[in-house]
Amino acid sequence: MMLSFSKSSALAALLMLFSTVALGADEAETPPLPAATPVDTAASEVSTEAAAETPADDLVDLDDLRAFAAVYNEVRRSYVEPVSSKELMQAAIRGLLADLDPHSQYLDNDQLFSLQDDATGSYGGLGLEVQVMDGKLTVISPIDETPASRAGLRSGDIIVEVDGIPVDVDTANDAVDAMRGKPGSTVKISVFREGSDPFRVDLTREVIKVTSVRSRLLDPKVGYIRVSQFQDESGRDTAAAVKRLQESSGGLAGLVLDLRSNPGGLLTAAVEVSDVFMDGGQVVSTRGRAPNTAASLNAGPDDLLAGAPLVVLVDAGTASASEIVAGALQDHERALIMGQRTFGKGSVQSIMPLENGEALKITTARYYTPNGRSIQAFGIDPDVVLAEADFKRRASSARRISEADLPGHLRGELEGTGDEDEKNDNVRGPGNDYALTEALSVVRALSKWRARNPTSTEG
Repeated sequence: MMLSFSKSSALAALLMLFSTVALGADEAETPPLPAATPVDTAASEVSTEAAAETPADDLVDLDDLRAFAAVYNEVRRSYVEPVSSKELMQAAIRGLLADLDPHSQYLDNDQLFSLQDDATGSYGGLGLEVQVMDGKLTVISPIDETPASRAGLRSGDIIVEVDGIPVDVDTANDAVDAMRGKPGSTVKISVFREGSDPFRVDLTREVIKVTSVRSRLLDPKVGYIRVSQFQDESGRDTAAAVKRLQESSGGLAGLVLDLRSNPGGLLTAAVEVSDVFMDGGQVVSTRGRAPNTAASLNAGPDDLLAGAPLVVLVDAGTASASEIVAGALQDHERALIMGQRTFGKGSVQSIMPLENGEALKITTARYYTPNGRSIQAFGIDPDVVLAEADFKRRASSARRISEADLPGHLRGELEGTGDEDEKNDNVRGPGNDYALTEALSVVRALSKWRARNPTSTEG
């Protein structure tokens, strides 16, 4: 026998079934879970109005509902510790969503507030972006200038214990909650890193006020902008940073946009950041089962760099919204992408508040680059692949000898002009950052080539 309702309404049906099949009189009045009301919150990327219709041959089997009810009833009666109906139902909901994909989940009040804090960039914690991968709580990226970043945690690290409590797939949410807390309090984290022995770090929680956009000059004419994650104001802040660098340099010859270890954030912010460097054209499109998940988001005119060379740095921690930016600039041949293949999160999540004050975060669409590429589970291949390496200057007592060192050398016509000593308080070179050093070299070369070929189209 088949019941004529879809899987999306199965949970409510289960609760109704419990009142007659599995539960005693004290649980019979448990109301069905209210339907989600879609809204566009600060933390949501795209909202959906309705699920696609369920095919007639994919209805919920009554035997499956009976089996669930039997398991529920047996756990209530026989489990070694008492478990409330609320706890069991929340566990059932979490299990339902966990089998869909790693990004869909049921959000209680604390988790919903945390998500909203992430979007605005202020919360108490360590500054870690984490995700359950293959049953392990894995670091996607540490946020710049936070306790996690200063402790040296990096993409790919696996958190195995928090304050001595082992972390597994069932306790991952609790572990994330445990890492947040009152600023000034401490937490001990045990970490496994491939290729090294497990280690422990003692961290002090801070108010994490994430400044998502930082900028400076790498040399008098080459700018650098670091976007650590995509928040409400990231697009506006990026545009302001470009304008400041243009003014302080007297006109940029090129720029490096650093998206390494950027875990993503708001889709709208990614579009706005792309718009800063594009002169029109599509940034991203989204497609899902619900009709209103089909969207095309475009950039406006006026590239603030006016076509100057642009290099985008990416790595394995470049995910989601940051991949949208890299993909758009790559497909429009507006920037050269350098680094390692990106993380490969090509899906969009919507936040659907529920009447009980909690919410459902569910994957509703995939996004596509302007050329129609879905990077889900694949990522973006850089145009120039850079090995993971540390840049170290070679120690040497020998000094390079040139013509200028020879006694009585003929004075050069350019010698002593002072141009090589041009100073700017906002100039700070790449230091020992290998990838940034390579990016700066490429921007310098492209800007010279552009100066010699002013009518050429930038690629």
